[in-house]
Amino acid sequence: MVIGLVLHASHRPRFEEAARTLTGVTFAWAVYEREDQIRERVAGLLRAERLDGLLLGLVPYARSRDLLPPELPVAVTRSAALDLALAWSRARGNGWPATPVSIDTFAQETVDEVATALELDRQAIACLPFEPEQPIADVLAFHREQLARTGAAYVISVRTGVAAALDGSVAVLHALATPGTIRADLHELALRIRHKRADSLRFAAGVFLIAKPEESPDLDRARVGLLHLLLNTPEFADAWIDNRGRRGVVVFAHAALFEAVTHQWVGLPVLAEARDTLGIRAVAGFGLGDSARLCVTLAERAAARAEQDADPGAYLISDNGMMIGPMGATGMPLTYTYREHGDIEALAGRVGLSPATLSRLAAIERNLGGRPVSPSELARSLGITDPSGRRLIRKLSESRLAVDDGSSQVHRKGRPTRLYRLAITAALDGAA
Repeated sequence: MVIGLVLHASHRPRFEEAARTLTGVTFAWAVYEREDQIRERVAGLLRAERLDGLLLGLVPYARSRDLLPPELPVAVTRSAALDLALAWSRARGNGWPATPVSIDTFAQETVDEVATALELDRQAIACLPFEPEQPIADVLAFHREQLARTGAAYVISVRTGVAAALDGSVAVLHALATPGTIRADLHELALRIRHKRADSLRFAAGVFLIAKPEESPDLDRARVGLLHLLLNTPEFADAWIDNRGRRGVVVFAHAALFEAVTHQWVGLPVLAEARDTLGIRAVAGFGLGDSARLCVTLAERAAARAEQDADPGAYLISDNGMMIGPMGATGMPLTYTYREHGDIEALAGRVGLSPATLSRLAAIERNLGGRPVSPSELARSLGITDPSGRRLIRKLSESRLAVDDGSSQVHRKGRPTRLYRLAITAALDGAA
């Protein structure tokens, strides 16, 4: 497994410390010293290495997001509440007052949470949350304005360019992600990569149908032609193919085979070949599930959805509620939908999760029916570790996709468990 790391040169020691606990992983490094070098370094890394995953910070992700392949698992590491609390602790160790202070990059909710826990004066804390297109000059202008207004003795920053630009004129405390924070993100990314590999070996089914059978004068001949076309397509060499009804053909294979045939679920050229060589309009549906019967059921449902479109195309439906399509016969652009919901891909990018993960979370929220969930319960539903579940809940909370809903104590002894109510569906409805 090869994981790419994009980081500032001064951060390499803490990333190396965090990476020591991962075994069976090779790391490829893209190191920059100025933000204007990020795109060049990321592009070079993608050219030089065949990556299984990529870990990078908020700024590198914002600068290079359009360069990243859509199928590449990506994790965006960011400083957590603990990192901010440690920065305040260092300030007090230096003999500086906790407030007034000017802070950048942290979400307002994180600053409020830490300030409340430390019993600090919120009115004396200025916060500039991270924005993807935010130039360093705007961050510096914010800090200078706040310093002049409040007379603060120092700045807390996550941006390495801030200290360099201030050049010693103002004290800067770096609230960088600790090795523990980075380590948790690395472990979560490695687990996602392993799950993706496991998913590629999952059993899957494809159903190919002749659309509008009433328009085909010889339906049996059209179906046999479609069957032989698939049997003679090299990409389907390792698949099991047979008739399904008078107008259909069923294909069984690993999910990885279908993913390759559809070019990462983007297009299905064999449908264009059926149109051009056989003179028929064929559609297809793919199903991913835990059993052959469920796979076929989902594939038939996806094929029925494809029949509603005017042009030959295909859809994928998985057992976690995600639908991908339309896949055009000539490689139409891929769109993600979650049932009737709207732009899940945009929301996923804003949160820093994959569309598939966010779609699974939305399906879990629907099954909960408004009931709050603990981080460990969410982890079990997703098949990830408890620490990864806690990290995911924090990420969702920072994006207001999970709301604190009190706590519960199953056993008389031990600490209570925090509960959270997922709010993904509302966010998707708001973005639609």
